[in-house]
Amino acid sequence: MSTDMHRQKHEKSALKISLAGGTVFVILEFIMAVYTSSQAVLLDALYDGVELLMIFFSLFLVPLLYKPSSEKRPFGYMQIESLFMAVKGTIMASVTVGLIVNNIQIMLHGGRHVSFSTIAYFELFASVLSVAVIVLLRRMNARLSSPIVSMEIQEWRIDAAASLGMTFAFFLPAVITSDSFAAVTPYLDQIIAVVLSLFMLPVPVRTVITGLRDLFLLPPEEETVCRIKEIITPVLDAYGYDRLYFDIVRTGRKLWISVYITFDRDEISISRFKIVQNLINQALAKEFQDFYFELLPDIEITEDRGHDA
Repeated sequence: MSTDMHRQKHEKSALKISLAGGTVFVILEFIMAVYTSSQAVLLDALYDGVELLMIFFSLFLVPLLYKPSSEKRPFGYMQIESLFMAVKGTIMASVTVGLIVNNIQIMLHGGRHVSFSTIAYFELFASVLSVAVIVLLRRMNARLSSPIVSMEIQEWRIDAAASLGMTFAFFLPAVITSDSFAAVTPYLDQIIAVVLSLFMLPVPVRTVITGLRDLFLLPPEEETVCRIKEIITPVLDAYGYDRLYFDIVRTGRKLWISVYITFDRDEISISRFKIVQNLINQALAKEFQDFYFELLPDIEITEDRGHDA
C-alpha cells in the first residue's frame, strides 16, 4: 500500500472515531438540554451538532486531498480544504454568536432555574469522555499531521475544558448557600453559557482567517514564514547564495515554497542546484510533513520584487 493510501486510510479512521464520539455526545447533550432546559448544555449540543455535520462532510473530502496536482489543477484539490475550513469556522462562529444573543434575552426576562447537580455530573462525565477521545486522536494524528484531524482535536479540547468548567460552575449552588448568591442562581445557567460562548469564539474566528488566507493564496502566518526562512537561508548561505526572494503560500495542509536566486552571471551549475535543493528538502522535512519546495534561478533583478534576506 502506498504512503498516501496509508495516510488516507488512517485519516478517515481518525475522523470516523471523532464522528462516533460526536454522535454519542450530541444525542446525550440534546436529551440533557431538553430534560434540564439548560442553555449551557444546549450550546454544547448545537456546537457539537454543527461539528458532527462537518465531520460527515470531511469523510467525503479526504479522498480528494490525496489526488495529484495537474496542469488544470496546479494545487490539486488542496484549496477545497481551505474553503472547508473557512466555511466550518463561519458556521461555528455564527452559532456561538446566536447563542450569546439568545442567552442575553433570557437574562433580560428574569433568567431560568435548572437542575444544577444533574448538569454538573453530566458535564463531569462529558469531560472524561472528551479526554479519552483526545488521547486516541492524538495518537492517530502523530503519523498524519492532518489539519482536519488537528482541528477535530482542538474542538475536543475545547469540549473537555468547557465541560470541566461547567462541572465546577454547576456545583456552585450546592457549595455556596448564601442568600446573596441565591439571587444570582436564576441567571447562572445563562451566565455560564455566555462565558462559554466567549471562550469558544476565538477558535472558529481563527479558523476562518486561516482558511481565507490559504484560499486566496496569501502567505501563511508570520511564524511559519520566519521558520521556513530560518531553515532555508543557512543552507543557501553556505553555498554562497545570498540574494534571495521567497514565495511561500499554503493551501489546506500543503506548503508551496519557492526560492528564487538572483545571479550576476548567466552560468549556473544544475548539479549544484540539485544538491542544494535536496539538502533543503531534508531540512524542511524535519519540521513540515506536506510541502513542495523548488529552487529557481532569477537571472535579472526585478525592481518590483525586492529581495527578502
